[in-house]
Amino acid sequence: MKVFVAGGTGVLGRRLVPQLVARGHLVVATTTSPAKLDLLREMGADAVVMDGLNAESVHDAVVKASPDVVVHQMTAISPVHAGKPDVKHMDRWFARTIRLRTAGTDNLLAAAAAAEVPHVVAQSYASWNGIREGGWVKTEDDPLDLHVGTPAHPGMLAIKHVEQQVLAVDGAALRYGGLYGPGAVDDQVELVRKRQYPLIGDGGGYSSWIHLDDAASATVLAIEQRARGVFNIVDDEPAPAREWLPHLAACVGAKPPMTLPKWLGRMLAGSVAVAMMTEGRGFSNTKAKRELGWQLRYPSWREGFRAALA
Repeated sequence: MKVFVAGGTGVLGRRLVPQLVARGHLVVATTTSPAKLDLLREMGADAVVMDGLNAESVHDAVVKASPDVVVHQMTAISPVHAGKPDVKHMDRWFARTIRLRTAGTDNLLAAAAAAEVPHVVAQSYASWNGIREGGWVKTEDDPLDLHVGTPAHPGMLAIKHVEQQVLAVDGAALRYGGLYGPGAVDDQVELVRKRQYPLIGDGGGYSSWIHLDDAASATVLAIEQRARGVFNIVDDEPAPAREWLPHLAACVGAKPPMTLPKWLGRMLAGSVAVAMMTEGRGFSNTKAKRELGWQLRYPSWREGFRAALA
């Protein structure tokens, strides 16, 4: 197939494009920077400069490519675009990504419609943001938590927008867990090494993780199978923060994280960090494995962290 990857030079795009090329697909991949065109060409893609927030730029790129599928991987989460991690002010930290998931999604879907593209696959998110009621592990049938009244709310609404718009055109929304691998968690690792990433409360809130290569392989399957609907793209072991955070610290040679009571965590890191660490809900990958035939290289963050971060 001819695959249009919007966001080809992001941490996931850099793993996805080579996998698509290796499987014989023709790939047109975008970047916002002319300086990164050669990187995309080296990966085997036709390279295009595109501004996801400019409707004309998106329309021209997609219509010219005339692809069989459009893949939405546009974010601006890296420190280059978003600055240092700031969970306390998540609405500011993710401001550009929120725009890419709202206006950017609308631009991309309008261009896909104009080019009569039959299938769309888009990046969504499912790490710690399952609805905070009932069990600790959620399926695709469970709603995401919108974290109303917190700095996470605008970002969660943007994720909801992506899913609603993509499902409205019978596409696939892939809810990736916390991504790790080359370039994905460098900013978090720096905080861990400085002991500035503490456990809060009992650390009983769950998260789900996924290695970049496994996220990319699931995406390839969703593209090739013209998957429809929502899929949790996470590993086999959702786990509480009190398990995964000390393991991450050990893998990068850092001291164990400090522990803060909830009241102090709320003061220093904000309400979202407290909710994540104490009430977060992880996700099940049963549907993706069953319907896509997906097999993970790293079934658990335990071996994945060691391989990717040690």
